[in-house]
Amino acid sequence: MESNDVLDRLPLHLHNLIIDQPYPNYTAQDQAVWRYIMRQNVKYLPAVAHSSYVEGLKRTGISTDSIPHMYGMNRILREIGWAAVAVDGFIPPVAFMEFQAHNVLVIAADIRPIDQVLYTPAPDIIHEAAGHAPIIADEEYSDYLRDFGRAGTKAFSSKYDQKMYEAIRHLSILKADPNTTFAAIEKAEAELDHLSKLQKTPSEMALLRNLHWWTVEYGLIGTVENPKIYGAGLLSSIGESHNCLKPKVKKLPYSIDAQNYSFDITTQQPQLFVTPDFKHLNLVLGQYLETMAVRKGGIESLKKALNSGATCTVEYSSGVQVSGKLVKIVEDNNEPVYLGFEGPSMLSFDNHQLEGQGVRNHKDGFGSPVGIIKGISGNIETMSGGELFLNHFVTGNELFLEFTSGVQVKGRLEKIIRKQGRNLVFSFLECTVIYLNKILFRPEWGVYDMAVGEKIISAFSGPADPDAFGLKYPAPKEKTHHIKYSTETLQLHELYETVRSLRENGGKSDALAGIWQILKLKYPDEWLLPLEIVELLKNNNDRVELTSEIVGFLKTLSDKDEEMQNLVKNGMSLFTNH
Repeated sequence: MESNDVLDRLPLHLHNLIIDQPYPNYTAQDQAVWRYIMRQNVKYLPAVAHSSYVEGLKRTGISTDSIPHMYGMNRILREIGWAAVAVDGFIPPVAFMEFQAHNVLVIAADIRPIDQVLYTPAPDIIHEAAGHAPIIADEEYSDYLRDFGRAGTKAFSSKYDQKMYEAIRHLSILKADPNTTFAAIEKAEAELDHLSKLQKTPSEMALLRNLHWWTVEYGLIGTVENPKIYGAGLLSSIGESHNCLKPKVKKLPYSIDAQNYSFDITTQQPQLFVTPDFKHLNLVLGQYLETMAVRKGGIESLKKALNSGATCTVEYSSGVQVSGKLVKIVEDNNEPVYLGFEGPSMLSFDNHQLEGQGVRNHKDGFGSPVGIIKGISGNIETMSGGELFLNHFVTGNELFLEFTSGVQVKGRLEKIIRKQGRNLVFSFLECTVIYLNKILFRPEWGVYDMAVGEKIISAFSGPADPDAFGLKYPAPKEKTHHIKYSTETLQLHELYETVRSLRENGGKSDALAGIWQILKLKYPDEWLLPLEIVELLKNNNDRVELTSEIVGFLKTLSDKDEEMQNLVKNGMSLFTNH
């Protein structure tokens, strides 16, 4: 993978999800599937897609003839301030959002099999490279995508969200593998359906993912009466890009209400949302941000952090940030008075770890009061050194602090951590912390670092300084299936390779006649390779009788069902008026 300036700035904890693009594993049939879909898109989408789509294809260096190499894309994406990496199918939503926040497209390396040309239930390189990449060339939309990613990195998930992610990933992997049994798919669908009925109150991430789905993935733009396509899921699905504009798919004006519409990733959507322009997307995102814990703070935000059951960060009004797993909120009159964190914890300021306040120093957890200290004049958070002295906050002094909540801290002040004129941490030796006659900290436990702050002004998912905290996103345990091909299918792929070589390098049509004879005998249901042969023959104005025979075969095959009829008709339309 060729790096660029964007990738060089990517945080280390995201690297574990990046894989090498398995380009040698793409078969000649895979290349033909890419070519078929992309040519359909280039022919159809200019009339129905947002105006930036076709220009974006050119700017991002995506060819209609070959699956793109990631390193080639990165050389060109650099010019618009983005980059691309290959990943293994669905990755955790928070990681997906963080890549996006750093202007990095995650591209599922696999490509859909031939029996899923019209629609695939799993992300693939067509969806990511041909769907997402062209639209980000639009500067206003690119800004929205980045800002959405930044919001997503702060959103709280739940344990339920993780289970749903794993169930959806499992089902999409099974459905994307043509060798999966019907019974296995049926079982996975039943498990997902059962799980979906257990959800009570959706998390911030769940609601945000709904907004992401109805904009970035399946968004329409313009008017409800005459919308255009910009969502990557629609741009990359030649079936749904046609169906989505039909009256049977309900069109709704895009607003924050879209957060309440869930979605099924494995099927086509019953309704879509229309934004008047890309600017409106950021207006709605801004409305949602105002509801998030990162903006609201207070007890409500702390409870979201507690319920997430994962590493989070809470920010005091002084600016000090505490990162760890929040397990205890002591309340008084619906206000937090003491917070307890379990396991490795860290104190930061402005998203950078404070010296001596990392996970090594707080490997067993962290606890600290919140609120106003009695008997001092002024705001303890912003007191100058002189004001601290007047209030007896001098290192070496024995202090007894009583908060208005009743929390009591007694010990010898050892150190004061200040940043940008703000008091962040008071460190005590031989310290005891008591609330309502219950001991919260004992002298024998060592140094007591007390976070300073009267209120909690923010809470968000993940650590404030991820790399210092040692954050890592483990690669998904269940890998996407690498399709196992039979000897017969591998021989078919060789025929595809021969036709591809003849198209690109030239050659005698006698070879095409021989391939056609093999197809008739061994692959009577094959449709894409006969289409490629007919195209070559027509372009060379060669072997009229052979061309007529194959066209007749394709017409007979198209009578099989409506889907096959559309595949053949749309393929023929690329090079003939029939």
